[in-house]
Amino acid sequence: MAKENYEADEEMTVDLDLEDGTTVTCSIVTILDVEGKDYIVLLPLNENGENEDGEVWFYRYSENPDDPNEEPELGYIDDDDEYEKVADAFDEFLDNSEFDELV
Repeated sequence: MAKENYEADEEMTVDLDLEDGTTVTCSIVTILDVEGKDYIVLLPLNENGENEDGEVWFYRYSENPDDPNEEPELGYIDDDDEYEKVADAFDEFLDNSEFDELV
């Protein structure tokens, strides 16, 4: 589902394969810990490497602690309460950083 790409001095990105068969490259904004679970915040980019509307996507995030070379897994958040907790944690993250510098 996800493939990470990065080079020195560049932002980290991940390619997401969407259900409709398209692939979207996203910039990794941050990984948040919410109630002991990890979530990744992604900023979808267009073909020019830009974000058009400031929309971010939240996914569950997990790595295999036994194999650091294995690709991390991303999962959908389908529970509204869980999503709201992640959104609140991201708002707090934004309060502590300059979002404009991230985009």
